[in-house]
Amino acid sequence: MSSTFRLGRVAGVEIGCHWSWLLVVALITWSLAEGVFPTTNPGLSDATYLAMAAVAVPMFFGALLLHELGHAVTAQREGMEIDGIMLWVFGGVARFKGRFPSAGAEFRIAIAGPLVTLVIGTVCLAIAVLAPLPPAVDGTLHWLGYINLVLLVFNLMPAFPLDGGRVLRAALWQRSGDYGEATRSAAALGRGFGQMLIIGGLLLAITGAVIGGFWFVFIGWFVIAAAEAEAAEASARAALAGMRVADAMVAAPVAVDSAMPLDVFVDDVFLHHRYTAYPVLEDDRPTGLVTFRDAGATARAAWPTETVGAHRHHLRDVLVLHPGQPLEDVWPELLQHPLRRALVTDDDGALAGLLSSTDVMRILELGDRSPASTLPASPAPTTAPRSSPTGWA
Repeated sequence: MSSTFRLGRVAGVEIGCHWSWLLVVALITWSLAEGVFPTTNPGLSDATYLAMAAVAVPMFFGALLLHELGHAVTAQREGMEIDGIMLWVFGGVARFKGRFPSAGAEFRIAIAGPLVTLVIGTVCLAIAVLAPLPPAVDGTLHWLGYINLVLLVFNLMPAFPLDGGRVLRAALWQRSGDYGEATRSAAALGRGFGQMLIIGGLLLAITGAVIGGFWFVFIGWFVIAAAEAEAAEASARAALAGMRVADAMVAAPVAVDSAMPLDVFVDDVFLHHRYTAYPVLEDDRPTGLVTFRDAGATARAAWPTETVGAHRHHLRDVLVLHPGQPLEDVWPELLQHPLRRALVTDDDGALAGLLSSTDVMRILELGDRSPASTLPASPAPTTAPRSSPTGWA
């Protein structure tokens, strides 16, 4: 899942949010102003309750952001690359590239976020209890301290994808030395925890707490799905261990020139080869990727006057890999990329191949650990018809 809005960068980490986060902001604001604060701080005006909610909600999400920054900054210190932090319906998530370098590194990264939450919750409650504050301020700080500590306890449950599950995996990994087995064990606990949440949610709904029961079921479903995704990724990494990008890519893929008209691209290239994506070249250097869908988004009457280069996905928006990169490290990024394809370039920046998620899935499904020479490669020439002094061939 990718961010819908980019909010900026903090400590070198890009911050974004998914559209679902806006729904949660509205829901929590309404819940605090209409239910929570009138119950915990009776006797205040409706305007005061709304003001308390308007202050509490950004502070709450600020605390979530600090929690994720705790993970991200620690990961950077451990030598990992951070893809960014995204706020969404379930709070926040820090996205890492590659595998954790060691069990100790994963433990330090996983525990950093909860430690930040512990400090925030403790400080908020301490100020609310010890300092003489106006009722509205006191109530806001009490709620912030309480909710952070509640989330801390929940997040430390030993089940994926919670931080407690990652701490557990780090411990199992440290003890056994087997990352895959540690992941499967932690994922199994995650599935069990998610099933318990669903059962609890259904019981709540039966007894009349329909909204609360719905949220328990929803969270339980998410925990199960995330746990299964972690287990699947670990299995994929094990299957791809020792392989390089060059072992799975299609070498010498069909490529097209940036100046090629769209009608030539469709009639002479796509209808002949039937591939869904093609590298785009300028002076024999890759400058992006074009798909048949890109051409189809333009009216057919304009095809003769429109070029491939004008409708390509620019190189900055395309995943670019090196033939020697470990396949197990780039596979998750390839799967999450919108194009689900990557250009492969050599040390000089020249096109070396094209890698798609389908290429890797074929290896995973067939259990094929052989080099790319045994995989079906493109039978077409390296480049499709290029421009000539007299026109298009």
